[in-house]
Amino acid sequence: MSGVLELGREGLKDRPKRPPINLKRVALPAEHGSWGILLEPLVASLAIAASPAGWSAAILVIGAFLLRQPSKVLVSDLTAGRDLPQTRAAARFAAAFGSLALIGAAVALALGDPRDLLPLLLLVPIGAFQLYNDVSRNSRGLVPELVGSASISASAAAIALAGGWGIAEALALWALFVCRSVPSVVYVRQRLRLEKGKPFNRVAPAALHLIAVVAVASLASFGLVPMLPIAVFVFLLFRNVTGLSESRRKMKAMQIGIRETVYGGILVLSVILGHYLGM
Repeated sequence: MSGVLELGREGLKDRPKRPPINLKRVALPAEHGSWGILLEPLVASLAIAASPAGWSAAILVIGAFLLRQPSKVLVSDLTAGRDLPQTRAAARFAAAFGSLALIGAAVALALGDPRDLLPLLLLVPIGAFQLYNDVSRNSRGLVPELVGSASISASAAAIALAGGWGIAEALALWALFVCRSVPSVVYVRQRLRLEKGKPFNRVAPAALHLIAVVAVASLASFGLVPMLPIAVFVFLLFRNVTGLSESRRKMKAMQIGIRETVYGGILVLSVILGHYLGM
């Protein structure tokens, strides 16, 4: 009997151990730039148009944002017929983040006007589209990135509406952050291609940055957004031209990402200061 037990123990020792689950990869998005795209409109709008319903809408948006990664892992595993520890972990994270989004939505509806959340309805079909691209392994494509960055900025409009802003002003704030995210996504993609020695396009990001400057200046001229952010958009245009030139300083992907985070913070600060200082 003891020999059998010893053989059993040896068999257990020889059994290959499963690598531990990387919970970070299951729960959180791998694209670091997506955090800036999420937080820039949230921070700016909460700083200038905060309200209980607006804070609840922010919780809804954060929950919906966090829901994407575990949903991607869960759906990918289920469609492939896999039942792994990471699958069960993804299901738990998806349930937690989904509950967070539902709580935010319920409180926002209870505290404010349901019509204030209308901009966030866009996140439902966009979320399904993004999940489809995640499962299809096309989440890094240009269209999914642009659609995702533009739609998540709807949080600014919803929070502004909940804070008592008019429809025109709320939509203008949303447009301002779309003007920030869309050209920047295209610029970063082209900059990374340039740094890797791949063919790249200078015209498209330059045109998008120029359109952004004109659009924000037009909104500011009608008093829908502050004037101060115009200077930041002009700087971003300059950054685009120099960053895709031969005289640029070569950078790694992390360095480019950190700089974009800093630029986003400067834009948020310009929106806040411009609002409260009337400039």
